[in-house]
Amino acid sequence: MAPRKKDDKTLRIGDVARMVGTTTRTIRYYEEMGLLPEAGGRPSGGHRLYTGEEVARLQEVMRLKELLGLTLEELRELLAVEEARAEVRAELRRENVSPTRRRELLVEAGGHIDRQLELVRHRAAELAKLSEELSDTRKRVRRKIRELDARRGGSFPPADAVKGAH
Repeated sequence: MAPRKKDDKTLRIGDVARMVGTTTRTIRYYEEMGLLPEAGGRPSGGHRLYTGEEVARLQEVMRLKELLGLTLEELRELLAVEEARAEVRAELRRENVSPTRRRELLVEAGGHIDRQLELVRHRAAELAKLSEELSDTRKRVRRKIRELDARRGGSFPPADAVKGAH
């Protein structure tokens, strides 16, 4: 972790937790899991301070977890791929990158994007399956309501007629 200048705006963990709507325990756990950078260079007994960049990272971690419903391991993988993409982008921004190396970097970035898409599409497929199951259940419930309403109104075939038809 890079040393901070004294004029950098930093926040204590409790302030960060309140700001992003989580707990200090969650933040510490995310650090232990490698989802956030761990406190480095903190003086013994000193408070862990967070930069705006670290708060933004926490907000992105929480957004992705909620949006995609990822496990922490999947989230760690997604974030690792994003970090690899950021490294590729940084190298691509350099002016002295040869066309051959630029192509290699773009191919590498494409692989990272493919992995992220795989994770997102897997979640989307799971959500689509759940949506279909819920829609089918809703149809069955609505059909049963119509049957009950029809029986009450006397327009539904008698139960004996239904049994004889099968």
